[in-house]
Amino acid sequence: MGKILQYLGRYKAAVLCIILLLVVQAYCELSLPQYMSDIVDIGIQQGGVAHASPDEMRKSTLENLCMFLDEEGEKTLRDSYTENAEGNFERISMKQEELEALDELLGMPFAVMSAMAEGMGLDGDGLHALFESGQVTREQMLELQRQGMEGMEEGDGAAITQRASLAVRSEYEAMGWDLGAYQNRYMARTGAKMLAMAVVMMAASILVGLLAARVSARLGMELRGEIFQNVVSFSNREMEQFSTASLITRSTNDIQQVQMVAVILLRMVIYAPIIGAGGIVKVLSTKTGMGWIIGVAVGSIILLVGILMSVTMPKFKKMQALVDRLNLVSREILTGVPVIRAFSREKFEEQRFEGASRDLMKTQLFTSRAMSMMMPAMMLIMNCITVLIVWFGSKGVDLGNLQVGDMMAFITYTMQIVMAFLMITMVSVMLPRAGVAAKRIDEVIRTKGTVPDPAHPAKAPETGWKGNVAFEDVSFAYPGAGEPAISHISFTAEPGKTTAIIGSTGCGKSTLLNLIPRFYDVTGGRVTMDGVDIRDLGLKELRGLIGYVPQKGVLFSGTIASNLKFAGNVSEETMEEAAKIAQAESFILEKEEQYESAIAQGGTNVSGGQKQRLSIARAIAKNPKVYLFDDSFSALDYKTDVALRKALADKTKDAAVIIVAQRISTILHADQIIVLDDGEIAGIGTHRELMASCETYREIAASQLSERELKETSEEAGKGVPARPEAGQEPPVRPEAGQEPPAKRNAGQEMQESPNGAGRKEGGALE
Repeated sequence: MGKILQYLGRYKAAVLCIILLLVVQAYCELSLPQYMSDIVDIGIQQGGVAHASPDEMRKSTLENLCMFLDEEGEKTLRDSYTENAEGNFERISMKQEELEALDELLGMPFAVMSAMAEGMGLDGDGLHALFESGQVTREQMLELQRQGMEGMEEGDGAAITQRASLAVRSEYEAMGWDLGAYQNRYMARTGAKMLAMAVVMMAASILVGLLAARVSARLGMELRGEIFQNVVSFSNREMEQFSTASLITRSTNDIQQVQMVAVILLRMVIYAPIIGAGGIVKVLSTKTGMGWIIGVAVGSIILLVGILMSVTMPKFKKMQALVDRLNLVSREILTGVPVIRAFSREKFEEQRFEGASRDLMKTQLFTSRAMSMMMPAMMLIMNCITVLIVWFGSKGVDLGNLQVGDMMAFITYTMQIVMAFLMITMVSVMLPRAGVAAKRIDEVIRTKGTVPDPAHPAKAPETGWKGNVAFEDVSFAYPGAGEPAISHISFTAEPGKTTAIIGSTGCGKSTLLNLIPRFYDVTGGRVTMDGVDIRDLGLKELRGLIGYVPQKGVLFSGTIASNLKFAGNVSEETMEEAAKIAQAESFILEKEEQYESAIAQGGTNVSGGQKQRLSIARAIAKNPKVYLFDDSFSALDYKTDVALRKALADKTKDAAVIIVAQRISTILHADQIIVLDDGEIAGIGTHRELMASCETYREIAASQLSERELKETSEEAGKGVPARPEAGQEPPVRPEAGQEPPAKRNAGQEMQESPNGAGRKEGGALE
């Protein structure tokens, strides 16, 4: 809840405007029951007579009223009326407070005077004659009024008000007024006020809805932007910390929860206490003596909500974690469908998905069932309160202590108070889940990348960047790992030369490569670019110098052209040249739309070899100073590999090339080969040097090459002669030990293999 309010704090002006509109809406809504009460009590029961002080009265009536007042009251009465041309006295214009004071002054005198006139069978003139003759003294009149005042305190004034209004109505009738028209005017006037209040309330409600929708939509957009901006700056360490499935859930489902609750907070939660407090004030002002019923209602609701929240809160917190797990399982299954089918694991994966889905369903069912009790319980409380009000209110009406309209208004105000708590309770169903979602969002936003941009980036050399990459006693350990992945690595990759990295699986080849673009930061030593520590370079500038081809080709939805121009500021000529070098031009031009051909998400509509060539072309089009190839030729057939390397050698004459490879044939003629063994350098040198000095390299070579090939490649490497067939030549196939080379290929497939025994590739299967 606190995080959601913190997010809404960004839009103080809009929230303040919403609060003001809600106050206007609440004022109008709270005014309607009073108008309804006035229509019933005044418009219907009292014939439209709203005040105990008549709008106009006869002179005799004025004199009779003065008999019931002391000298100060008489002066106030005479000052409040002025004589008109007809000899009657009209009430002067006065403020509402003055009018209410005058009503209070004349209410009891009018009621007593009316009762005396009825009891004695006298009209106003006869009553005045008794006073003038001395049969009735002023002291007797004041005593009658004092007794009436005591009765009013006991009866709460309802009977006195009705008696006074009847007396005023009789006065109007005596003056010849059309009482029906007078009543209709009051009803029309009050109805018009109700209609105006309803229109203002509707307008305020519409504006609140509009502003709340805009604020929540903008909040959702900004939170998504902040999460995305922060996630893009994450290193691999932070990505592994959260997992892709969790980040997707936080960016979509969690923000949707916060956005939905933000609308409800602005439209309902803020409104509920306003209408509730206003309803309590109105209830207290009715003076019905039934305020204790409100206390019973509020206490019952608070008890109900407290019980439900204590039961459901832990489940709401668990629900988001279960959504994460369901997303994770779904993503794994959908991305691994080919493997699942290949191993006939459909049933197992279905059961795994069903288990995750069922766990979420059980939690949702528990919370839904628990919260489903809330509405019936609330309705029971509301109905019981209504029965209590009607029961005790009807007794008050019967005793003359309460008017019907006041009882109706009291019921309406009570329902408004209960509904305010009901709104808060309904929102409380969503608040726990939204609160958890807000914390999860905030966790991503507040997580700072462990590979930050330097505050004061180093400047480029005056002669420009050359692309000289040097590792100086570099060590690196993954977060939480007990041992370092690589230790004390030192070498230099110079421009115009090819540096190859080879070693067994898991020896740290890709880890070493990932340190150059700062996907991770070293934990020991340093990596330099032209003598400058890469940690002192801005990330954008550093990565602008690097052309990176990952081990697994990654393409983005769009077109071939949009993928090849991914680096930005790539011309058509540069793009086409890069495609030609990467040997991708042939299959691109075969497509109907050529470079504008669509690429599906993840490149699923192209083969593995095509995807790899497009990834290589994308890096070439960038024209970087350093090329990083992370085993990026594994999906290519031998002929394509040969052609690509030859074209790439001409393109990268002035750039440093660093290749991670599994096959010796890929790195045979590298200027230097770095052999890694268990995260440490086992040897550095050319192929021939390593064959002579490095046992680890000899073991790798022996596992991939025959004795004849070992001898040939060593001799050719020493002479600088490529151990590859010329274009158009059929590469020889290495025979098995003690066997002749196979004379036939598998039906329908060309089994191609490098002459150094790098392993078979099915020509065409990868294209």
